[in-house]
Amino acid sequence: MGRTPLGAKLLRPKFTSFCRRQRVPGCYSRHVNYAQLLFPDFSLILCGYLVCRHTALNRTVWEQVEALVYYFLFPVLLFHSIVRSPLDLSAASSLIGAALVMGVIAIALSYALPWLPFIGRHIDSRQHAGSAQVAFRFNSFIGLALADRLAGPEGLLQIAVLIGFCVPLFNVGAVWPMARHSQRSFGRELLRNPLIIGTVSGLLANLLGFKIPSWIDPTVSRIGAASLALGLMAAGAGLHFSSLAKAKILAVGTLAIKHFFLPLIAFGLSQAFGLTPAQTTVLLAFSALPTASSCYVLAARMGYDGAYVAGLVTLSTMLGMASLPFALGVLR
Repeated sequence: MGRTPLGAKLLRPKFTSFCRRQRVPGCYSRHVNYAQLLFPDFSLILCGYLVCRHTALNRTVWEQVEALVYYFLFPVLLFHSIVRSPLDLSAASSLIGAALVMGVIAIALSYALPWLPFIGRHIDSRQHAGSAQVAFRFNSFIGLALADRLAGPEGLLQIAVLIGFCVPLFNVGAVWPMARHSQRSFGRELLRNPLIIGTVSGLLANLLGFKIPSWIDPTVSRIGAASLALGLMAAGAGLHFSSLAKAKILAVGTLAIKHFFLPLIAFGLSQAFGLTPAQTTVLLAFSALPTASSCYVLAARMGYDGAYVAGLVTLSTMLGMASLPFALGVLR
C-alpha cells in the first residue's frame, strides 16, 4: 500500500470551532487531557525518588542505572525513533526550516542567560553549562503521544521529521557548553557522546532507506520503552528539591524560555515560513513539550549537578500542563 506524501493531508486540529472557521477538510475534534498525558512521566520521576530514599536501592544502584541508560538504552531509543518513519524532505522543507530556526533561537537564548543585564551576575557559569539544555531539548515520547492523539498516523509522521532533524542539533547544543566549561575537546565529546551517535546514525540510516527487520523490531521497541522508564526514574533518584534553591534565577530563566517564549517563537515562525494549519499545529505542539528526561543523565555523566537538572526536568514536566494548552489553545 502506498504512503500518502507528507503534508498532503491536513492534521485534524483539536478545536472544532477553528476547523469550521477555516473549512479544514476532514477535521474532527479530539479531546486531549494534558494532565493525563504527562502523568506517567511525572509518576515515574516520583517513583524513582521514593525508591532511592526509602529502600535499599540507593544512589549506588542508580549510578549504574544511569550508565546503562546513557550508554545503551537511550541511544537505541533515539535510533529507533528516527528510523521507524520515512522522511519526506521535499514535502516538509518549510516545517523543517521553521523548526531548525526555532531551535537555533532557543539555543542562543539559553546560552545568553549569563550575559543578560541584571540577572546575568546571579547565574553561576558551571551551573548554567549543565542546565542550558533544559531550555531547548524536548521529550520525544510525549511529542509522539500528543501527535497521535491530535492527528493519528499523519501527525506521527510529521513529529518524526522534527525528531530526526532537531535531536542532533539539540544534542550538540547540549554538549557544547559542558565540554567548553570543562575545557574538554568539543569534537572529541561529540564523537564519543552516545546520544549524538544514536541520533546521527539514525538520521543517516533513515535517509539511506534502512529499515529495522520486523523480527527484531519488538525487541528494539521494548529497549526504547525501558530507556524512557529507567531514565525518568533515574532522574527522580537523583532529585534533591533543595538544590533548586541554589540557582532560582537560572531555573526561572531556562523554564521561561522553554515553556513561554518558545511557543511564541514557534507561532511567529509559522507565519514567517507560511506553514499550513497542519504544520503550524505540529510546530506549536513541538515547541511546548516538556524537556527531555535525558537532560539529567547527560549532565550527571558529564560531571555536572545532576540533582539540580533533575529538579528542572520535574518542573518542566509539570509546566507542560500549562504550556501545551497555551500553545495549542491560546496561540493556535
